[in-house]
Amino acid sequence: MSMSILQGRMIRRGLIGVKRTANARFGPLQAEGRLQRVIRSRSVLVGKKRSLQPKNVWSIRVRLEMSGAIRELALFNLAIDSKLRACDHVRLRGEDLWSGSSVRDRATIIQKKTKRPVQFEVTEQTKATLVAWLPFVRRSGGSYLFPSRRKTSQHLSTRQYARIVQRWVTSIGLEASAYGTHSLRRTKAAQIYKKTGNLRAVQILLGHTKLESTVRYLSVEVDDALRIAEQIEL
Repeated sequence: MSMSILQGRMIRRGLIGVKRTANARFGPLQAEGRLQRVIRSRSVLVGKKRSLQPKNVWSIRVRLEMSGAIRELALFNLAIDSKLRACDHVRLRGEDLWSGSSVRDRATIIQKKTKRPVQFEVTEQTKATLVAWLPFVRRSGGSYLFPSRRKTSQHLSTRQYARIVQRWVTSIGLEASAYGTHSLRRTKAAQIYKKTGNLRAVQILLGHTKLESTVRYLSVEVDDALRIAEQIEL
C-alpha cells in the first residue's frame, strides 16, 4: 500500500481533527511532524491479514493437541469452522452450539456488525474438542463458551483473543504482524474459493451483505477470474 493511499485512508478516519488540534497547539511545522508520526504508528495496524495455509493450520493444531491446551484447541478449531469475526467468535454461548447433549452439525448466530444471521458448519474434529471443553465451561458457571479467566461471567475479550492468535502464529515461525484474528476468519473461506471459485458460496458463509465485499475480501483479481474461466469448456 502506498503512503499516499494510506494517508488518504487515515485522513478519512479522523486525522483531519488531529492535524487541526496539533496546528492550534504547536504551530504548522511541529504539527506536520506529529501528524507523520501518527500516520506511521497507525500504519502498523492497517492492512489485510494473511490467511493461514493448510500446513499452518495443521502445525498449530498439533502443537495445541500435544500441549493439552483444550480451551485453545476448541477456540482455534471453532474459529476455522465458523469463519466469524473476532467480536462474534468470543461471544459464542453454549446454547449456540449444543442441542440437548450433543453438538449441532450447524449453528446460526446474529452478527454484531451487520445484525444479520449467518450459519456455519461444525466439523467432527471441532465437535470432539468442544465436547472435551464443555465440562470446564460448566464448571465456570457462565454461559459463554470461552469465558474470561478474570471474570467468568464475561466472555474472552477480543484483545485477549488477539494475543492468543499472535502466540499461535509465532509458535510455528510465522511473522506476527502479518496475521491476526481475521486470518482465522479468512482461512477456510480462502480455501473454499481456491477449490471451487464460487464467490456466492463464500459470501454466504462469511455473512457479507454485498458480493463486492467478498471480492475485495478475497483479493479476487482478473487473473483469478480468467483461471476459473479457462477450466470451463463448452
